[in-house]
Amino acid sequence: MFKIAPSILSADFTRLEQEIKKVEVEGVGYIHVDVMDGHFVPNITIGAPVVKSIKKKTKLPLDVHIMVEDPEKMADQFIEAGSDVLTFHVEATRHPERLLNYIRSKGVKAGISLNPATDLSSIKYLLGSFDLVLVMTVNPGFGGQKLIMPALEKVKELKKIKKDKGLDFIIEVDGGVTEDNIDLYTKAGAELVVAGNAVFGAKDPVQAIKNLLSKGAI
Repeated sequence: MFKIAPSILSADFTRLEQEIKKVEVEGVGYIHVDVMDGHFVPNITIGAPVVKSIKKKTKLPLDVHIMVEDPEKMADQFIEAGSDVLTFHVEATRHPERLLNYIRSKGVKAGISLNPATDLSSIKYLLGSFDLVLVMTVNPGFGGQKLIMPALEKVKELKKIKKDKGLDFIIEVDGGVTEDNIDLYTKAGAELVVAGNAVFGAKDPVQAIKNLLSKGAI
């Protein structure tokens, strides 16, 4: 059974605690936190102090996705802020294995992310070094984008690799999720689905989560 990770990128930041409390419901596995630096991606969002504040206000684990250049320089502050999963981009560092091992050494789950144009071969040598793979199904940097369909082929391949090699990692997807297309993600093999506008853009976020879980069930 897959789970939803509501992305606070689409939440009302003037009411962030209340927005997060709304989505602490069955079927939600993590709160997804998008960190953007204005360099690796063309937008700026939040930093470690906000993550630290969120950590105090929710019972859900934090899935912190840092879309930043030189993630090695920022890892410690997000680990100390309370990340339960810390995910960085393979495109952003020359030594991903070193950083994955470092994150794990701090008792935090380590995730690796790939942009839509990045081939899966870039992380195959890292198998066994990560706890989560985040497949971007839109180009990172903004919410509300449309699904890039070819990216789902990587999800299918990851599902096969995981089964064939008997590995234990979470397959996560992020970008373009709606009630009308969520089944495409789960059929491809997604186990954790990030949903921003589809949850926080709805009149009733709880009902939106229920709809996503129902329509994505396979």
